[in-house]
Amino acid sequence: MTLPNPAEWPVDDPVADPSRDLLAQRAAASPAATAVVDADDGGEWTYAHLDDRASARAAAAEAVADTDLDGARVGLLLGTRPAVADLYFALGRLGAGAVALNVDLPTERLRSQAERADIDLLVCEGATEDRASAVAPPGTPVASVDDPAADEVAPLAPGDPAAVPPSARPLDAERVVMFTSGTSGEPKGVRLTRRNLIASAVGSANRLGVEPGDRWLVCLPTYHMGGLAPIVRSTLYGTTTVVQREFAAEATARVLAEFDITAVSLVPTMLTRLLDAGWTPADSLRFVLLGGAPATRELVERCAERGVPACPTYGMTETASQIATATPAEAREYTDTVGRPLEPTTVTLVADDGTPLDAGESGELVVSGPTVAPGYLDGDQTAAAFDDLGFHTGDLGYADGDGRLWVVGRVDDAIVTGGENVHPARVADALRAVEGVADAAVVGLPDEEWGERVAALVVPDESESETASLTSERVRDAVGDRLAAFAVPKTVGFTDEIPRTHSGTVDRETVCERLAAVRDGA
Repeated sequence: MTLPNPAEWPVDDPVADPSRDLLAQRAAASPAATAVVDADDGGEWTYAHLDDRASARAAAAEAVADTDLDGARVGLLLGTRPAVADLYFALGRLGAGAVALNVDLPTERLRSQAERADIDLLVCEGATEDRASAVAPPGTPVASVDDPAADEVAPLAPGDPAAVPPSARPLDAERVVMFTSGTSGEPKGVRLTRRNLIASAVGSANRLGVEPGDRWLVCLPTYHMGGLAPIVRSTLYGTTTVVQREFAAEATARVLAEFDITAVSLVPTMLTRLLDAGWTPADSLRFVLLGGAPATRELVERCAERGVPACPTYGMTETASQIATATPAEAREYTDTVGRPLEPTTVTLVADDGTPLDAGESGELVVSGPTVAPGYLDGDQTAAAFDDLGFHTGDLGYADGDGRLWVVGRVDDAIVTGGENVHPARVADALRAVEGVADAAVVGLPDEEWGERVAALVVPDESESETASLTSERVRDAVGDRLAAFAVPKTVGFTDEIPRTHSGTVDRETVCERLAAVRDGA
């Protein structure tokens, strides 16, 4: 399937097209097609049913808020479940923005995010109800999609679907606020529009293809883009979203087979656990969209051996998911590439002074096109990252002459030790190539003599018999012929698993804390 180029959509759209209510359009075109399947209890909803559920939820939300929610923001304190689809489309129908809140964050951080987003209503579920009132700003009503236990929490019981019919909304209206993972600082609230999300769905379809019987499994958290994007995409395509409330290797392997899944979004840690559990994909599986963190060479090779159609992808919340995606063949032939940018996304490599670079030269990746968000909740953060050239990702990389991209680290992750620049990603790659090392994360620690010292947190490979003798000295010796002397880690610590966020990126703050303890002899 090839879909229209989002770059050609009009920017100024005073009379919005009602068809841009994706769910209403899909329900009219294919009402009997299966929209959502609940993998945990087997429940199914057609697009006609989902359309009614969205309008019913919309009516209930306005009744609880006791006000017109057009232009409002509604916080969603929900785990991954089919109700997220109802609410996402319900809020869009009202002209409200959904603020996706990470249910695993501490209450104080959630309260801060709800206040920064200035939400007008908070929707929770049974599992989060006990924290919802503490998270909601003073005076903000709270409602639950489950039967509430507390008197101050209202039930979001479905109302009359006829009370909230589909309506025209501008493409550039804010659709969702989603917070970044915050691996190196306070998470930023990203403002994404209808145009961003639809353009992302179009670009993904043109790269990965769409087939009428596609079923995309959602087992990533829906408060991250990797979990929400398939719901939007499947609705645009007229295909099915299968929702599993929580990933677990054996259970997810069963769901992949039982529900004839053709597409799934995973982070590398999840895919590794599936392979470790002995999973072999069924013939129905067309691709695994693999993002959130770099896919190691070993993982790509394991996928090829097991027949897993893994597509390493590079994406960000600020670009509504995918920026570039490699095919399985590209991933095997061009080691570590994340593939070419999706149409019509443009990626420019720039030097420190903003000068565009040629193929093969390393610099910051700057992304432009209709998937790029208009900015953050914070105006200063927006001004620092977005300009006429596009969104400055803060990622370092390079491209070959055919446009394939490689991402090698972060601009602010660069370690300056003794006046030399070290890119952590390259050190981590060298460490993973050491026999007996399964994974590694590399950071810089303050050092009185060197300014910063290279430090590595290493996961031994339990399958290797000699790893019982894996020591920091052995690790340093093993990478000595792969790295410049100044890039060899001065501090090496060991762990059973690299700390990561839910999106799969390395939790650098936690890694630094553990390695500082190793350095200080704690």
